[in-house]
Amino acid sequence: MRSSSLAHLDRPRSDRVKGAPRYLLHSPLRPLARWLFRRRYDVRVADPGNVPASGPIIYASNHVGVMDGPLLAVFAPRPAHVLTKVEMFRGLLGHFLWHSGQIPLDRYDADPRAVRTCLKALRDGRAIGIYPEGSRGAGDLERFHRGAAYLALVSGAPVVPVTMLGTREPGGTSGSLPRRGATIDLVFGEVWRTEPEPWPRTREQVEKASLFLREHMLVQLNRARASTGRELPGPLPPTDVDPDPATGVTDEGAP
Repeated sequence: MRSSSLAHLDRPRSDRVKGAPRYLLHSPLRPLARWLFRRRYDVRVADPGNVPASGPIIYASNHVGVMDGPLLAVFAPRPAHVLTKVEMFRGLLGHFLWHSGQIPLDRYDADPRAVRTCLKALRDGRAIGIYPEGSRGAGDLERFHRGAAYLALVSGAPVVPVTMLGTREPGGTSGSLPRRGATIDLVFGEVWRTEPEPWPRTREQVEKASLFLREHMLVQLNRARASTGRELPGPLPPTDVDPDPATGVTDEGAP
């Protein structure tokens, strides 16, 4: 196995990018945040044993509500650097997000810095999180971006599907919270793996891997629905759709 320092020299290189901070990911704030969440909600975490105990991993989650990010950050078995839209990195919130290890992502333009920051974390054996749907919505993976599969192809890291259920109630808006006492399920699915592809990787290779990953995540999503007896909340109200770029979407996960 190649050393981490040598892996950072592979293209895209990650040896010159500043890594996302790690100290808050492993601080006492995580168990405190779990305790606070559970004072308000009945949070159930299913199948955490599907998450590899060591080595690089990519959490790939569906995205239905504003709570998905904080819940993944707090309840994932291994703390993760989660890709978060750059619009969130403003003021005190942005300062907190960066220092808690989250990675800003420009969704509307190529963002090589975000890619390299993710690869730096993976090549160092850490976990990252990504939402292939790109924005909050029905959570049914109908729309599916290629970023998760691309990072898996570059790094060889396994992808752990995550299904969020209950983080938004039917009819709720993208920024709404579940009622107090509501049950929220985080289900960690079976790992998906692909062999790493050397540079240069073609669009066709990334597209093919994305289609396989999407199919796997759909199976895990349906298993999570069956095991919990729960359904997705449905689409957002027509007036509350978060704009999402048209680029980087798999052929079968596009409008």
